Formats: sequence, C-alpha cells, structure tokens
Amino acid sequence: MSRLIDSALSPATSRRQVLLGAGALAVGLGTDLGLAPRQARAEADPENVLTEALVLRDPEIPVAGNPDGDVTIVEYFDYNCPYCRKLEPELQQVVFDDGKVRLIWKDWPILGPVSVIATKMGLASKYQGKYVKAHEALMGVSSKLTESRIKELLANAGIDIDRLNHDLDSNAKAISAIVARNNDQATAFGFKGTPSFIVGKFRVPGALTMEEFGQVIADARKAAAEKKTKTL
Repeated sequence: MSRLIDSALSPATSRRQVLLGAGALAVGLGTDLGLAPRQARAEADPENVLTEALVLRDPEIPVAGNPDGDVTIVEYFDYNCPYCRKLEPELQQVVFDDGKVRLIWKDWPILGPVSVIATKMGLASKYQGKYVKAHEALMGVSSKLTESRIKELLANAGIDIDRLNHDLDSNAKAISAIVARNNDQATAFGFKGTPSFIVGKFRVPGALTMEEFGQVIADARKAAAEKKTKTL
C-alpha cells in the first residue's frame, strides 16, 4: 500500500494477520460505512461526507463495470501508486467475471504534485466521454509518471489533448471539488494509503487477492439481503 506523503503512520496490520483473526472477510476486512474511526469523525463530519449517495453514487464520477450492478466497489487510488497498478488487472477481471458489480474509481492523489496533475487530466477526460480509457492508459504503465508522459499516454489512448487542456481550464472548479470530496471521504474512513476500498457498505483498507475480492463481494450481497429482509 502506498502511504500518505509527509505523514507519521503506525505500521499497518498485515492482511494475513487480519484474515487469521476473522471467520469471514466481511468481518475481518470490512467495516460497515457507519463505523468510521472516532478520530476520523473528528476531522470530517461523516453526516456530510460519508453519505451513501456521495460514496457509492457520486454523479460526477463515471461508472465502470456494470452501471446497474447490485454491488458497488469504490477504489481510492493514486496513478503513481505501484500497488494500485499491480492490482488493476485483477480487480477488473473480478468485476468482469462477476458481471453485476459497479466499479467506481476515486482519484486520491497523495503521492505528490505529478499525481495531482494525472488526476486532473484523467478527470478532465470525462468531458470527452473517455475517462475509462484515460484511467486504463495511466494505470497501464510500470514507470513513474511525469507530466509529459501523462500527455503522451492520453494522446495514445485517443484523447484530444487540446480539448483536454480547454476542459481543464473551463471545469477547474468542478474537478477540484471532486478531488476534495474524495480526499474528505478517504480521510473520514481512516484510510492510510492507496489502494483502499469500499465494497458494498464495507470498508476494506488495503489490497485483496481475486479470491478475497470475490468473498467480500459475496459478503456485501449477503449483508444487503439481510438488511432488506429486516425492513420487509
């Protein structure tokens, strides 16, 4: 996991330790959205930041996977995060194999100024209807990004760079608002770095294997079904 820059963080519990202490992924790896850490609650008001509408269905962020899926995976990521890049093919494979998962990528540029540039250019690509292509292009490299490399990758993905620059300027306020909203959410959830996830209504602060993703998706469906039964 890539860590927040300029932050003093305690060592993270390994995934193996978490798994050994739990009978199911929903319990061992996930925390219900309503259970943000107390410290995080003091830093950001969860009533305004961690609403289901903003976390799972932010209208300003394009949806990958199945837009009508019954479970949503939200990934908080950074384009310069090597762990995010390594996980990307497996995550997309899980979403494809399942067929009923909505996938939301939430830019959380915590690894320096170039990450912010990549985030804003990626988000500006949505005005051409090419956010997913931009995301895949920027995540599909192994080397550290630079501003010139970002533009090259986006151009090779079929994105009009002149229009991109125009959209960056004309939609600067809206793009900055998305980035700020994503950061507020990640902070309120208590995430310490990228990648971090929300699966259904469970908080998953770290990368999973394909098998683990499949299990936590199943746990999210089970939890949703149980909640629905209780309300009937």
